[in-house]
Amino acid sequence: MIIEQIYTGCLAQGAYYIESNGEVAIIDPLREVMPYIERAKKNKAEIKYIFETHFHADFVSGHVTLAKETGAPIVYGPNANPSFKAIIAKNGQEFQLGDITIKALHTPGHTMESTTYLLKDETGKDHAIFSGDTLFLGDVGRPDLAQKAADMTKEDLAGLLYDSLRNKIMPLADEVIVYPAHGAGSACGKNMMKETVDTLGNQKQMNYALRANMTREEFINEVTDGLLPPPKYFPLNVKMNKEGYEDIDDVLKRGMASLTPDAFELAANETNSLVLDVRHQDEFVKGHIPRSIFIGLNGDFAPWVGALIADVKQPILLVTPKGKEKETVTRLSRVGFDNTLGVLKGGFEAWKNAGKDVDTIIALTAKEAKDTLEGKHMPIFDVRKVSEYNAEHLVDAHNAPLDILNDHLAEFPKDETFYLHCAGGYRSVIAASILKSRGIHNLVDIAGGFAEMKKSGMEVTNYICPTTQ
Repeated sequence: MIIEQIYTGCLAQGAYYIESNGEVAIIDPLREVMPYIERAKKNKAEIKYIFETHFHADFVSGHVTLAKETGAPIVYGPNANPSFKAIIAKNGQEFQLGDITIKALHTPGHTMESTTYLLKDETGKDHAIFSGDTLFLGDVGRPDLAQKAADMTKEDLAGLLYDSLRNKIMPLADEVIVYPAHGAGSACGKNMMKETVDTLGNQKQMNYALRANMTREEFINEVTDGLLPPPKYFPLNVKMNKEGYEDIDDVLKRGMASLTPDAFELAANETNSLVLDVRHQDEFVKGHIPRSIFIGLNGDFAPWVGALIADVKQPILLVTPKGKEKETVTRLSRVGFDNTLGVLKGGFEAWKNAGKDVDTIIALTAKEAKDTLEGKHMPIFDVRKVSEYNAEHLVDAHNAPLDILNDHLAEFPKDETFYLHCAGGYRSVIAASILKSRGIHNLVDIAGGFAEMKKSGMEVTNYICPTTQ
């Protein structure tokens, strides 16, 4: 028996390759499916099943393409109603895979169709669960993503999740291994551990939501408390996962079209495309296409694209580092942004050499910021999350979190220079690019962010542990 977790850090997502006696199951595959096909072929094995734990909201699964390429059936749990052909498993239904068995445990709560897959080894002993978004390490799935589709409140769904955990998962043996769909950094939960594999016994000890003496009411209150609004692209990804989507090869072919500076500019104007620059933030600061948006590949690229661009149908033109064209289009497609129309040939240097207009961002080092700002009451905006800001921030700094930056536009001075910073310099450049695209240019970015500013000796508030707030 082979169990391989294929973890994608930028999505904090785990897909799974399971093999036994020449037969393979894939659970929650990524959009690009060739690695699974090639892995099976290398082992002279056949992909027999594609299991989906639920209709994912934060990424587009590769189930439709993988089924098309291999002929393997897609399996969902009860209550799923996809637009394509699939096996809708009954609770308790078993699927033979070589010498092992995979059993569907219907665990509604995160969504109504959410299903955990229990793997029984060659002897019939419970070995592992693939818990999707039902059970994470340190947390459980948020119960507010399916309420509109299911016509239920988040409290109703949280109650179902409590029942699912208590009746289907917690009775399993402590040595059962937990393989979740996500880890720390995913927006599908709020308190996930950085680890990506654990035993159920340890989770019963460590996970607040699995406390043995927890009442249903306590569970509902704690699981629903402090939930931030889900990213706006989530329902659009659910729709794609439920109804199907364009083949990844077609998306790559269109998205990687190489456009000269003139053709790129013409396409931007004719298609009303958003120009997305994915280079390092330091390069973007030094020079970029006017009104382009920066979201660098070296950060949490796909989640920020989803949170800030939101509309997966938005036409996008790309400025990428050399050799990163395919990676960029692929990573966009993972979160449903398939409408990429081409890449600037020769990159930003070609644009500049063609004599096109160029913009820059004024930036200061932390030391320069200290010398400029110390003892003065000049407007500083911290674009980190509310929890980061509340834990510790510069004295007199205002909080304008990047994910809801639009809600704070009226707060930015129109005639006075203001300063932006985040934790390390990535998010503040994203914020600066968005503001400049809206005609707000009287800003200065502080490179290195809060970490460097604190080191420089700038005055900060007393630290408050986020868990005590």
